[in-house]
Amino acid sequence: MEKIKEFLKMDRFAEHIDIKLLEVSEGYAKAKMDIHEHHLNGVGIVQGGAIFTLADFAFAAASNSHGTVAVAINANISFVTSTTSGTLYAQARENSKNPKIATYTVDITDEEGNAIAIFQGMAYRKKMSVDSFMS
Repeated sequence: MEKIKEFLKMDRFAEHIDIKLLEVSEGYAKAKMDIHEHHLNGVGIVQGGAIFTLADFAFAAASNSHGTVAVAINANISFVTSTTSGTLYAQARENSKNPKIATYTVDITDEEGNAIAIFQGMAYRKKMSVDSFMS
């Protein structure tokens, strides 16, 4: 899993908005984002795009955890409630996997375990190894 962690360090946008990978194993990942002022929208709640990016990063970690490059071909999110501060966590779990397509559910919660959003993603597995992107 160390190679996957190194591979995901190349996600410059996730780094830019302060997302951290906490755990990754085959078909699973957990990431966090401490909420800062730059994550808030015009009405003072965490911007939906920031929450989506956190979920998408966990989805990317879980879907690439098998060592084959996987890219999103479909993703959707349902926002359950809003939040303004604290830490958000995203836990991605693999629901199904075959050689080309895999599906994932990502639960986004606050530090107390309250549901913030539910993300569902579908990944396409390319004929490329994650190793081919490592220097």
